[in-house]
Amino acid sequence: MNTLLRILKHRWLDETDARRALGPDALQRIEARVAASEKRHRGEIRVCVEAGLPLSYLWRNATARERALTMFGKLRVWDTEDNSGVLIYLLLAEHRIEIVADRGLDRKVSAEQWRSLVDGMSAAFKAGRFEDGINEAIDAVDRVMAEHFPLAPGQVNRNELPDTPVVS
Repeated sequence: MNTLLRILKHRWLDETDARRALGPDALQRIEARVAASEKRHRGEIRVCVEAGLPLSYLWRNATARERALTMFGKLRVWDTEDNSGVLIYLLLAEHRIEIVADRGLDRKVSAEQWRSLVDGMSAAFKAGRFEDGINEAIDAVDRVMAEHFPLAPGQVNRNELPDTPVVS
């Protein structure tokens, strides 16, 4: 897609569109799902939904993956004791989902495994079922976290990062 068309597609959508795609009730359910997930492992999950990329990203033809990596840092998902943070990033303008894992988890899960998880969720996003797709993503990450960062008997995961989705 040429740059001008891509810019128009991304600038057409704004935070209102993101909040319409995931209303207040959906955001509360997603937050509760993240909180419930984090009771089963030592990992931390953040969800970020953006309507479109910032103009500076569009001018340089940056990808959704590049923005997800930036948001991973901005939201301090890397700042967990076990290096076990994961960002689930959704870009509405392109119906793209990206999963960015901190080094503690990334060492244990291959890029192909992450890509397989993302590919499995893409149908929900392409159909406009954003909450379903995010829930599938949370559940998939939950399974990976429970395998690689299980809680010891009697151990409690102290919540190191907010569970509330970031929407912009």
